Amino acid sequence: MTGGAGLLAAEGLVAGYTATDEILKSVDLIVKDREIVSIIGPNGAGKSTLLRVIAGLLVPRHGSVRLNGVPIHGRQPREISALGVAFVPQEQNVFPTMTVRENLEMGGYVDSRGSRAKIDAIFTRFPQLADKRRHAARTLSGGQRQILSMAMALMVEPVVLLLDEPSAGLDPSAAALLFSLTKQLHRDLGLTVLLVEHYVRAVLEHCDLVHVLSRGEVVAVGTPDEVANHPDVRSEYLGPDFEIVLADPTEAEV
Repeated sequence: MTGGAGLLAAEGLVAGYTATDEILKSVDLIVKDREIVSIIGPNGAGKSTLLRVIAGLLVPRHGSVRLNGVPIHGRQPREISALGVAFVPQEQNVFPTMTVRENLEMGGYVDSRGSRAKIDAIFTRFPQLADKRRHAARTLSGGQRQILSMAMALMVEPVVLLLDEPSAGLDPSAAALLFSLTKQLHRDLGLTVLLVEHYVRAVLEHCDLVHVLSRGEVVAVGTPDEVANHPDVRSEYLGPDFEIVLADPTEAEV
């Protein structure tokens, strides 16, 4: 395992969805306090599975997950959420028939104390949600739904935010705005963020550290510059002409 203590640490994770299935193969991961760390790699590499293990939705066969040194693997998702780990899945991450406000109330079900003040703060931070507070979530644009799903996660006042493919289905400018908002949350609230993402340019623009996962194993770890210039990563995932050029978030509409 890589040296150095982290706020969130996984060691030797082996996990799958059946007794014979081994999607993660001894995965190690360290996320330090207030870092933005991304996991990239091809489809089927085990990226989303890793987040599900951390969030408690899947129990690892071997290995451990620790938050501030305390083991959390094998605990119930609700307990892990109460400890400060909020998971935003790629799909089915809002309640489509409920209003925006009702979705936020559902996001705070783990600890409903102070929900009204938390919702008011979210509406102040995200005026695009405030304007739609009485609208059903299904009427929101794709970008607005993703912002709502993140806002629901903020209702538990997390220390670690797990994001699974937040830009999926969004056009580049809307994705750029979403990453800009994520960076702002990280800065303003001191959040630690671990995200799985296929939009590599945004990852390399906004993250502190990148893990490359392939066939259930971490094959490269480094800063965005290190990963972008890693010969194997560049040839297999990025291409020889790759440059970090992120769309202007001011041009996006959500």
